[in-house]
Amino acid sequence: MIKTIPNGVYPTMITPYTADNKIDYNAVEQLLHWYHERGVAGIFAICQSSEIFFLSFEERLELLDFIMKHKPADMTVVASGHTADDLDRQIYEANKFIEKNIDAYVFISNRFAKADESDDVLLKNMEYVASALPEIGLGVYECPYPYKRLLTPYVLKKMAETGKYQFLKDTSCDLKQIQAKLDACAGSELKIYNANSATLLESLKIGCAGFSGVMANFHPELYSELVSIYKNDPAKAQKIQDFVGFFSVAECQCYPVNAKYYLSLEGLDINIDSRARNKAEFTPNRQMEIQQMFELTKLYKENILK
Repeated sequence: MIKTIPNGVYPTMITPYTADNKIDYNAVEQLLHWYHERGVAGIFAICQSSEIFFLSFEERLELLDFIMKHKPADMTVVASGHTADDLDRQIYEANKFIEKNIDAYVFISNRFAKADESDDVLLKNMEYVASALPEIGLGVYECPYPYKRLLTPYVLKKMAETGKYQFLKDTSCDLKQIQAKLDACAGSELKIYNANSATLLESLKIGCAGFSGVMANFHPELYSELVSIYKNDPAKAQKIQDFVGFFSVAECQCYPVNAKYYLSLEGLDINIDSRARNKAEFTPNRQMEIQQMFELTKLYKENILK
């Protein structure tokens, strides 16, 4: 059954590791509840922030199984894990993920066509895979790895017309492109969730359904508040936007290592190990930057989230 994906905030869930490079399920469970306590609508699991290109298929499936068994009951889960090149292998893996009772399965746009191939090739391959899946809401993530393929309004319109698609994680960081995409899927069930912090408030005003970005691993409660109050309290919304937009420069620092460090400051039992990034890059001065960001976030919440 195709479920409606609620508006709101969908953090791109990170993957914690133990010191011996295994998935740290104790930290995964803590993280699920940490997100939930901060008012998110759901999570985007098994995504690039989860380091899916550095996890085996078996690890991705096991991680998703754990998430579905230990998540809060009312938490919506959209999930990907869509890394394979071969289309039939994509179908096999997608079906295994869907069997875990996720709310929507999210494709990665660059998995359906090479950089020099047309939108029609992408649409043909997307339909081949989608038609082999059970009835479930589908989504697409414009993942920047191994190359970023932004969806055109033409592709969005074709997707919307199928009635299958519910979720687009937009990574264009461009309000003009977002507006064109919104126009292309107007009147359909396909919603757009902005991944870019700086443009978030303006994108909500023109019709985006929420936020799905890496910065929801730092202060998701601010994003949740912004999404919930932007219509009724524009002045407060702008103050929150100014804060989250500026601090989103942390994306360019040493992510996801820095996010894991920030979460440890929040009290989670999580270390900074990563398969995607060398933690040695997270130098003492960078750690100090995140400590200062953490303290300023606390101060800001005390004065704004009243």
